[in-house]
Amino acid sequence: MSSEKEQAAQRQAKLDELLALGVAPYPSRFGRTIDITALIERYGAQTGEELEAERPSVTVAGRILGIRSFGKASFLVLSDGRERVQVYVRADSVDAASLEIFRRLDFGDHVGVEGRVFRTRTNELSIWASRLEFLAKCRLPLPEKWHGLTDVEVRYRQRYLDLIVNPASRRVFEARARTVAAIRQFLNGRGFLEVETPMMQPMAGGALARPFITHHNALDIDLYLRIAPELYLKRLTVGGFEKVYEINRNFRNEGISTQHNPEFTMLEFYEAYVDYEHLMQMTEEMLSHVAAQVTGGSDTPWGDHIVSFAPPYRRLSLRDAAAEAASQRLASVPSWREGTVTATDLRDRSRAEAVARALGLEVEPGHGAGRIATTIFEALWEADLVQPTFVYDFPTEVSPLSKQKADDPDTVERFELYAGGFEVANGFSELNDPVEQRARFEAQLRDRAAGDAEAHQMDEDYIRALEYGLPPTGGEGIGIDRLVMLLTNSPSIRDVILFPLMRPRTLEAATADDDGGDA
Repeated sequence: MSSEKEQAAQRQAKLDELLALGVAPYPSRFGRTIDITALIERYGAQTGEELEAERPSVTVAGRILGIRSFGKASFLVLSDGRERVQVYVRADSVDAASLEIFRRLDFGDHVGVEGRVFRTRTNELSIWASRLEFLAKCRLPLPEKWHGLTDVEVRYRQRYLDLIVNPASRRVFEARARTVAAIRQFLNGRGFLEVETPMMQPMAGGALARPFITHHNALDIDLYLRIAPELYLKRLTVGGFEKVYEINRNFRNEGISTQHNPEFTMLEFYEAYVDYEHLMQMTEEMLSHVAAQVTGGSDTPWGDHIVSFAPPYRRLSLRDAAAEAASQRLASVPSWREGTVTATDLRDRSRAEAVARALGLEVEPGHGAGRIATTIFEALWEADLVQPTFVYDFPTEVSPLSKQKADDPDTVERFELYAGGFEVANGFSELNDPVEQRARFEAQLRDRAAGDAEAHQMDEDYIRALEYGLPPTGGEGIGIDRLVMLLTNSPSIRDVILFPLMRPRTLEAATADDDGGDA
């Protein structure tokens, strides 16, 4: 087999020949009368006899995904990225210019075809070509195995190539578009207003995460790429927008994994006069609606499982679940002699630390009982939460923006939704007491001074907004990328982001070695 450079040289030679014949190599436009997908939809059910009686004339365009020649009769396979159609080319049915173009076509070239729709003797829907027009040369060879591009490294780095040869990839991103559209349909139907908030912010707030920092030269100030739109959206609720949402890009300067990309898409929405109980019910309704719009039903495959988005979803109290799992795990640890772990144990700093260390979990000196309990839960439960499950009543320590329960100051009205073994959503009754919010921010500042780079900063303007009065409000964020992973059975977040962030590699290195370790 010839090398890529040799194949590229051969393709360039054909392009040079077309230029010598006076063929425009890259024309500005081509007048299609129908695209290939619409052609299949319109004529796919018609018989050969019906097509012969009608003799419909069409002008289509697409990328060549197959070339076969049999003397005077040849065939092209054209694709518009979704559907494919066969083109029948006879030397005595096209003009001389079209024949010269055909002889210099390669896999991957773009070509326009004028002709009539018919069925071959094998009953394949086809176009009998009367004219060909050259539209663009594919100067690099495409993968030869048309069952798909299997090297995930190349798929992520060269998404355009992945989309050309892997129809399944295109279907994933079409499903992603339907997911976003279904969310908008659901929220708009409930009277929510879609807004846009700043992506460059003077203070990184609304989440516990490490931000990206940039600098504005004219103002000579540092700015942060948004880690969450939360505080701006709640400012709008203070201003009177009682139902508001944003489908937004967030940026967090953190690690990369199958579930994390530094740039990701979130839905955040806020509704006045409701609490986290209302949000949980609304989330069930929303996700069942989205699943139906995207997949046609409530159930979707996820690895070896079937995930059902049909309500109601399972509910687990965080401390109760962590204590239960810890007791089960420690029962088989010979060195553990402290008996059953209870939710009350996980409210005591020393007791919670002892449990965590017995489980082999790391505990930082500045972590309180609430954070340790959360660590235990995440370590023992997350991977097993395949079916949609609400984990609720989080420790106040890990929830600086959530409202405390009236009868339990160490616990907030917060939930996370898990599915597929990872977090999909996070919602809570919003903290709207400015005095308590200042105290929470001050506690975060102490954590920050102790070395926690993800601790929240003090946001004086947000506290000022709360001073004007935030009504009782429920707010929630849903990870669009992770939701699409579930709805399309995609094991990596990179499968559902068109251009995921990858470790830099030169084109020369990629050509020499396409087995890189990023994927």
